[in-house]
Amino acid sequence: MIPMSALTRAEAEGRRRLLDVRAVSVDVDLTVGAEVFRSVTVIAFNCRTPGAETFVDVKPAALRRVVLNGRELDPGALADGRFPLEGLAADNELLVEADMAYSRTGEGMHRYVDPADGEVYVYTQAFLDEGPRIFASFDQPDLKAAYQVSVTAPAEWTVVANADAVGEREPVPGREDAAVTRFAPTAPISSYLVSVVAGPLHSVRSVHDGIPLGLHCRRSLAPYLDADAEELLAVTRQCFDAYHALFRQRYPFAGYDQCFVPEFNVGAMENPGCVTLRDTFLFRSAVPDTEREHRAIVVAHEMAHMWFGDLVTMRWWDDLWLNESFAEYLGFRVIAEATRFRGAWTGFAATKAWGRDADQRPSTHPVAPEGVADTAAALQNFDGISYAKGAAALRQLVAWLGDEAFFEGVNRHFEAHAFGNATLDDLLQSLAVTGERDVHAWAELWLRTTGLDTLRAVDGVLRQTSADGVVRPHRITLGGYDRLPNGTLTLRQRTPVELADGKEVPLPEPPTELLVPDDTDLAFAKIRLDERSWSLVSESLGRIPDELTRVVIWNSARDLVRDGELPADEYVELVAAHLPGESSVHLVQDVLAFARRVVVDQYLPPEERPRALARIGEVCRALLRRTEGDAEAAGLRLVAVRGLIDAAFTPVEQTELGEWLAEGAVPGGPELDPALRWQLLLRLCVLGAAGEAEIAAEAERDPSATSAEGAARCRAARPDRDAKRAAWGAVFGGELSNYLLAATIDGVWQPEQYELLDELGLPERFFPAASAAAEQRGAAVARQLTSGGGFPAYAATPDVLAAGERELVREDLSVALRRGLTDRLDDLRRAVRGRTLVSSVDVEQEGER
Repeated sequence: MIPMSALTRAEAEGRRRLLDVRAVSVDVDLTVGAEVFRSVTVIAFNCRTPGAETFVDVKPAALRRVVLNGRELDPGALADGRFPLEGLAADNELLVEADMAYSRTGEGMHRYVDPADGEVYVYTQAFLDEGPRIFASFDQPDLKAAYQVSVTAPAEWTVVANADAVGEREPVPGREDAAVTRFAPTAPISSYLVSVVAGPLHSVRSVHDGIPLGLHCRRSLAPYLDADAEELLAVTRQCFDAYHALFRQRYPFAGYDQCFVPEFNVGAMENPGCVTLRDTFLFRSAVPDTEREHRAIVVAHEMAHMWFGDLVTMRWWDDLWLNESFAEYLGFRVIAEATRFRGAWTGFAATKAWGRDADQRPSTHPVAPEGVADTAAALQNFDGISYAKGAAALRQLVAWLGDEAFFEGVNRHFEAHAFGNATLDDLLQSLAVTGERDVHAWAELWLRTTGLDTLRAVDGVLRQTSADGVVRPHRITLGGYDRLPNGTLTLRQRTPVELADGKEVPLPEPPTELLVPDDTDLAFAKIRLDERSWSLVSESLGRIPDELTRVVIWNSARDLVRDGELPADEYVELVAAHLPGESSVHLVQDVLAFARRVVVDQYLPPEERPRALARIGEVCRALLRRTEGDAEAAGLRLVAVRGLIDAAFTPVEQTELGEWLAEGAVPGGPELDPALRWQLLLRLCVLGAAGEAEIAAEAERDPSATSAEGAARCRAARPDRDAKRAAWGAVFGGELSNYLLAATIDGVWQPEQYELLDELGLPERFFPAASAAAEQRGAAVARQLTSGGGFPAYAATPDVLAAGERELVREDLSVALRRGLTDRLDDLRRAVRGRTLVSSVDVEQEGER
């Protein structure tokens, strides 16, 4: 992939002052071949200064023709993704004809061949600056226009786009195998929101409140869409009703199609009328209700964007929070209030951990930064701050202003800027006239600064401290608990507290045995308990009746580990003591994931991992014993089975996994569906108890995308030099698609195999290899290698950390890779420090020896 210049804010502002885009037509022909498609764009625009010059964004495989106002221009003038336009008239028409390359990394027009049946599917991802890989455009959010799209595709395909199709599909003269679908002009939208999805789609259709609804997926996933269609449609209907109750502006676009697409880089994309979602949201295997809840939140999040982002769009990417923070907050709120998923705020508590982590890294930035220089920098801000911290700040703002004042301001904002663009200041002006609070001052403290506060009860007062010296206002509750004779903790009092101006708040009298700041999880802050309360929590955490309070305390323990204040093995003992009796699937899922993937795999030295894995295995077995025969606890049981598979280590446990695989079920349930079978086989491969024969047999059993990725992960996970070399070559020397690349590199990094990986030198070799791959294949691959399982996070040693820091000082790193490495090295630095802590468990064991 040839790097292209990022659009700067100054360039965008200059082009916005000069141009007014009236209308755009985009014609794409998807029948040209497997490598490229044909794109013809006509842009009608005005120029406020006739005679001036500008440029249009286009990133083709081959530029065939450019015509400005009837004048043929030299295609050879294209440079760095920009084509110069000189001598503009007051009214202009630009035609650009090009061959565009299909993508394998989820950018531009992604082409996918389904391994289940060989069918081909394509979809667009124009965000953030990938639209010019599909069609020519003045590619910035504040040059909105009506887009009229037509698509030439194989005759048997279904084509979905932002607007409704117009008339019947038209045959292509002389070709029986192709047809043209024409769509009505859209309402004015930004170029990054233009969307096309095409292929032999399976569709489910409905209507709600006059709005046509559509669900679409590839044919091989039809049974899974059909199984979940009513739930998806019910959530969609409930969300529409909730938003129509909150907003005076009805849904502002045409129909509402939700397209589940393969190999999608993000959870979903808010293209108006044609939302794209990753098709892993169509569950081929059993999932706990928490994952159905998460899917519902994504549906609600994307629908919120129809107002926040699509109807009213940020002027430039520094106001990204006007899109993502609002959609994140409203997604959780609407799902918690309008659907069966009443526990969504518990999931929000886990999401906030993402934001707290991001806000403590060197790469932190304000929720609403005052300057984002270019699109490359903007892309890095799609992170835990723009989503989780921004949403948490909004939850505080609603508590601070009150619901009525907040939504009155929001509705004024929509009315003032419908189908246009707006800024933070525009929103604040709308909010300021609805209440008595100084929202501008609030925004300066919450949205223009970085860092987070710590709230702790100590010396008779509730104290607020901040590493950055900024004192932010908080509205929270303070929970006081006492212990009953049977050991259960009971809530004695819950006190509303408002923190402002850094003033300490006296604690309520009389004192309670356990005092939990922010016990209903309203704040965005780190919570620290006093010594007495922590001692009681260590004994009785699982006996606190309120789920959100337990979440707050588990999150506090999580932050203590990351901050080097709680040794990793003490966290494992906390898990062993209190998770077996936990009833919240949210909590068990999140705590087990952090314990296994972070605490055990990263913060514990290799020699201590077997004992910790055994403790986690004991927790999972206790959960299985407790849930046996309980149909209502199926989700909790599934989470426990997943945890037990990942914790398996000893020869006896390996034999047990082999028996489950042979039987096709776990004793007492559940049966092994494709997801569990691949997870189980992966663990056996990691431990050297399965190999190529078993992998090939499983792939043949279920020829699907799940199997293709599962097989790639398993092959890379084998404790074998040749397997590691082959996987390494495929990742760093091949052209794997984004999902297969992610699965393969994830399989390479196995903590159990640290000695083999060290012998091959792979952790240190990773850094220059990742730099070369990012340079060759672009930002999407850079992000894959520095997120999730792509990074050797298990290798928390000073030598690996030093190798990463040497790479980071290179001046030629791409923006995406630099940001990813900065974040992962910060996590690695914390893990290296965590391995040096001496815990009370260590001291006791040493005394016994």
